[in-house]
Amino acid sequence: MKYKIVCGCAIFAFALISTPAQTKQSLTGKCSKPDTEQSVPAGDVEGHTFSLVQFKCTAKGEVNGEEGKDGIATEQRDGTAKHAKSWGVFVETFEGGDKVFYDYQTTVAAKSDGTMAGTNKYQITGGTGKMKGIKGSGTCKLTDTGDGGSDYSCTGEYTIGTAAPAKK
Repeated sequence: MKYKIVCGCAIFAFALISTPAQTKQSLTGKCSKPDTEQSVPAGDVEGHTFSLVQFKCTAKGEVNGEEGKDGIATEQRDGTAKHAKSWGVFVETFEGGDKVFYDYQTTVAAKSDGTMAGTNKYQITGGTGKMKGIKGSGTCKLTDTGDGGSDYSCTGEYTIGTAAPAKK
């Protein structure tokens, strides 16, 4: 019985040691109004559209020792004048040229002043260079800037996967 407990504790300790630690992430920036936007009416109610949109963003925040530079978001939207849902991919480029890939889902709603505000959830799905093997998740707050763009502020956590040992 004692052997099973000791063995179980040893396995648990090994799992803790070999699991990469979560690192806190904070990212802020501003996205421009869309560079590309194609919309079609849904046809059910006036003003309901489906869209494909792409826009550029600034990105400030450090990941794995690299400072964010900019990004590009490509998304699908389902929206009306009062609310919208979107989902897409954000590719963040860092000062050293490495990239991180995010999948996200956003919900926004109209405020009383006519601007939009919302939140999103993201999942980090991978990266290049120093960011290879990165995984993580988090949330963002979005605020309409009044010029067709938005400001965003995100918090989350990530881990960087370890590279496989070189073959001899």
